[in-house]
Amino acid sequence: MTTPASMPAFDAPYEGDLADDLDLALRLADAADEASMSRFDAPDLEVSTKADASHVTEADFATERAIRSLLEAERPGDGVFGEEFGVTGDSTRQWIIDPIDGTANYLKGIPMWTTLIALAIDGVPRVGVASQPAIGRRWWAGTGLGAWTKTPDGEPRRLAVSSIDTIAESSVSFQSIGQWRDAGQLDALERLTASVWRDRGYGDAWPYMLLAEGRLEFVAEFGVKEYDIAALVPIVIEAGGRFTSFAGNDSLSERSSLATNRVLHDAYLDLLHDR
Repeated sequence: MTTPASMPAFDAPYEGDLADDLDLALRLADAADEASMSRFDAPDLEVSTKADASHVTEADFATERAIRSLLEAERPGDGVFGEEFGVTGDSTRQWIIDPIDGTANYLKGIPMWTTLIALAIDGVPRVGVASQPAIGRRWWAGTGLGAWTKTPDGEPRRLAVSSIDTIAESSVSFQSIGQWRDAGQLDALERLTASVWRDRGYGDAWPYMLLAEGRLEFVAEFGVKEYDIAALVPIVIEAGGRFTSFAGNDSLSERSSLATNRVLHDAYLDLLHDR
């Protein structure tokens, strides 16, 4: 990954053709869905605890293995950065994988979890797929190719963020009070929730997709890793939104994220940072 100082803006144009990479990312999601759904809500699901006290299941491992196996066959020269098996390869092209984002939901049989697959080129996420097979939903994007989902009848539908242009009319998702407290940002959260029309903590990847669909105007969270947010970046941006760190920088490594419908991004930054 390139350093934040040398990283181009997330919404910088890309001169190459990403259609084949996006097609592969969708096939990776197909393989991941098959692996994850085969053990979802299984009564004998194997669950263990990582060194950081977070949970991991056998399905997390199996799903990442399924993705890596297909990548090894079709993109052997690309690097891979997965939550469960770390970094392999050394390339300007790196696939960034969270096999099950929302493991706490998965192990409890709650269907709101997501497989996240991104391709970053020179440190910038250019392809993203977010798949929620337990509810039959998927979203995808590639730089210059638009952001998409499927309608109930199976037809693709292009995504677009909302045109709401006042904070007072906006709807926001803040993930959890605990995140903001631990980040020392409770005052900012109080300013935010006191200023908007509606606030909810939908959690994990789903609110970013609601933003891309034009149903929310703001999502922010803390304590995130690259694999938690890389796939979300091109989907939000290709839908017309803006994606930065909480500080407003184009960086995957600042352990925070702030996604908006673009028109309100600077206003939200001013509100959050009380300036």
